[in-house]
Amino acid sequence: MPAACGKYFMMLYKDEFVVQDLAAASTAGRSYPMGATLTNGGVNFSIFSRSAYSIELLFFNHADDARPSRIIPMDPAENRTYHYWHVFVPDVGAGQIYGFRAYGPFEPAKGLRFDPSKLLLDPYGRAIAVPKNYDRLAARLKGDNTATAMKSVVADPHAYDWEGDVPLKRPWARTIIYEMHVRGFTAHPSSGLVESKRGTYAGLVEKIPYLQHLGITAVELLPVFQFDPQDAPAGRTNYWGYSPVSFFAPHQAYSSSRDPLGALDEFRDMVKALHRAGIEVILDVVFNHTAENGHDGPTQCFRGLDNSTYYLLCDDRSRYANFTGTGNTLNANHPVIRRMIVDSLRYWVNEMHIDGFRFDLASILARDSSGAVMSNPPVLWDIESDPALAGAKMIAEAWDAAGLYQVGNFVGDSWKEWNDRFRDDIRDFFRCADDSVRRAADRLLGSPGIYGSKEREIEESINFVACHDGFTLNDVVSYNHKHNEDNGEGNRDGCEENRSWNCGVEGPADDPTIESFRNRQVKNFLATVLLSGGVPMFVMGDEVRRSQHGNNNAYCQDNEITWFDWNLLTKHADVLRFVKLLIERRVTRDVEHEYRRASLSQVLREALQAWHGVKLNQPDWSPCSHSIAIGGDLKSEGVLVHMILNPYWEPLEFELPESKAKSERWRRWIDTALDPPHEICEWNAEPPVQGSTYHAGARSVVVLIASDSRMPGLTTGVQA
Repeated sequence: MPAACGKYFMMLYKDEFVVQDLAAASTAGRSYPMGATLTNGGVNFSIFSRSAYSIELLFFNHADDARPSRIIPMDPAENRTYHYWHVFVPDVGAGQIYGFRAYGPFEPAKGLRFDPSKLLLDPYGRAIAVPKNYDRLAARLKGDNTATAMKSVVADPHAYDWEGDVPLKRPWARTIIYEMHVRGFTAHPSSGLVESKRGTYAGLVEKIPYLQHLGITAVELLPVFQFDPQDAPAGRTNYWGYSPVSFFAPHQAYSSSRDPLGALDEFRDMVKALHRAGIEVILDVVFNHTAENGHDGPTQCFRGLDNSTYYLLCDDRSRYANFTGTGNTLNANHPVIRRMIVDSLRYWVNEMHIDGFRFDLASILARDSSGAVMSNPPVLWDIESDPALAGAKMIAEAWDAAGLYQVGNFVGDSWKEWNDRFRDDIRDFFRCADDSVRRAADRLLGSPGIYGSKEREIEESINFVACHDGFTLNDVVSYNHKHNEDNGEGNRDGCEENRSWNCGVEGPADDPTIESFRNRQVKNFLATVLLSGGVPMFVMGDEVRRSQHGNNNAYCQDNEITWFDWNLLTKHADVLRFVKLLIERRVTRDVEHEYRRASLSQVLREALQAWHGVKLNQPDWSPCSHSIAIGGDLKSEGVLVHMILNPYWEPLEFELPESKAKSERWRRWIDTALDPPHEICEWNAEPPVQGSTYHAGARSVVVLIASDSRMPGLTTGVQA
């Protein structure tokens, strides 16, 4: 323990006494706001710790420093209010590197894990400096880790010119989400960027024209909160970023600048540039666990400040409740943690101009301090009802790793949900699995069987067939089994059940027939995602058949397995064109057209009158059926639509309803069985269909249209 002596403070640091002049060092400061707050003449620091005996604030000149340049003790009598430790330090500004040491009992059996040999991050720190020799292991082992620890940095969140930028607030009905990885998008040498910009926020900015060309309206970025890249098997990197050490600081390694504050400006430059291009920014956020892992994990921040407050603990208080599969679970409904989560979201919306959030393992936020599921979790209602967050997009991954599954009944009025049943059922449908037609039909309508009882808008469902977690879309049609050997876990990691079909050959195939089938299946999936009721989402590179070589858990692969290969734009130009034209028709609407939103029950009642099989008005709902057709009248857009889905291995002849349009017959917009470029037509250039039937090729999706007026929009008949 340190000792005070008059107005001086003596601390034994690495066998040397460091003397600090208390009178010159600081004043008492304030408990609020939390973190490091710039004020006139200095910085106020405030941090929460209920059980600490004392806390020290340490300053550093450089991220790699093994010794602090200044140590500022916090006296419990003067620098503590309730459980908040605070101090005001004059003549300090933005860029100051700092950390904390917390003194208290190390009694794991009581849930207490204080270790003053470990340098701790500020939970509210806005920026983080990462030393060149950062070492996660040093935060686990005994002994001082100062030289190798991440350190917080004082930042001024207001020192940026947004030039009038504001979040876009695009309606859900006009949203198309592109899930992407900041580094993986431009890290590949084929990106054409200079090496210093590859894999950075600045590199993403240079590729915005591609995103505009593609037509997506929102990017959903895999985690960009500062995370621990070494939280991975030995010799590998935590690539996905689901290993946070901070909920406020942007990830430093994604910045082309080595200045710790450079990441802030570069991130904001990226957001501003995306907004100027009409693209919203949604962050994948992890409020369910941290990089500190289980009982044998590193002490980096929360564990060393107030372990039993920040984490859910087992009856054996030395062990952590593990509802995340990562070793620990945040105590999200504790008042202090609830406040931190909401403060984080407010910061990213107000100061970083973020448009929305996708919550990883969001069901964990419904658990109380014992791990039990709550009917009205305070933190979820705090998020939903906070006026500063009103209008921000909120997406829930409505399950956790311990079996809690809430798709269709997640708490709240405004949350949208990742619909994994859409993924599974549409995959089943296009591999002709038994009893998949009825399930696929429900997914096409926006999953009223899941969401219909809520009387909510059809955009409740976020529809996807592939995402970062699992096979890419190309691998869904190229592999029957996962191939995760490169992860170093003996192929034991990753999901065993992928509902995939390799079209006859496992992995890459030279047979042009198999390649043709795969290309068609990819287009079938993309057409279904983009034409179904709900909000469509697809993952970076699916539009050009990016492959991970059968790896369905590539979280630790920061290499060409996961990077976007820009050569694919030429190799699979036909798929890119197909997606572009699909998106173009989904988001383009007449300026005078007001989108009419219908409840799911209304959509269901209207749509069920238009189901067909190969015979009109005779859909086959039997377990062994294998195809479906649906028709609808987009009254608000002056367009009739007839959609045929034939995943069967043989062509089928479908009867067509008589076109209700007075002046024309059916025209063919999409037929994935045709060779490019005929598989999708430019709008208003569709050839007419002859006869009263349509020959739908094996493994195909067909969309026919008819209209009196040439209005520009198209979604699906069931969505208008």
